Amino acid sequence: MQQAPQRILVHPSFASTAHSIPGYDIVRSIGIVRGLTVRNPNAGKQVFASFAAIGGGESSVFLDMAEKARETALQRLLEHAGMLGANAVLGIYYETNDIMEGMTECLAYGTAVQIQPSTRA
Repeated sequence: MQQAPQRILVHPSFASTAHSIPGYDIVRSIGIVRGLTVRNPNAGKQVFASFAAIGGGESSVFLDMAEKARETALQRLLEHAGMLGANAVLGIYYETNDIMEGMTECLAYGTAVQIQPSTRA
């Protein structure tokens, strides 16, 4: 039986929307990395969400789906960066697009880099 390849992830503490991490220097820029997922709720949840929308307010079904999509996209971004030899990802952004009714794409992207503790005092 063949073992699944080991996943190498950038540690989430070195994933940032900023373009630097205090106390660290960028020693190598590797390039753009991304994580992508497409989500849609199952038919039962979609019907429930439709009825809930009649009353207005926040939709817990779609909120949960969006949060899971963001988390999956981020994990895939960190995995992509790790596979390229990065130990940090900077300038992370999220984009979402509706592909069709009830189906949403979530993309996380940023710049994979190698960092090391700063030697400056």
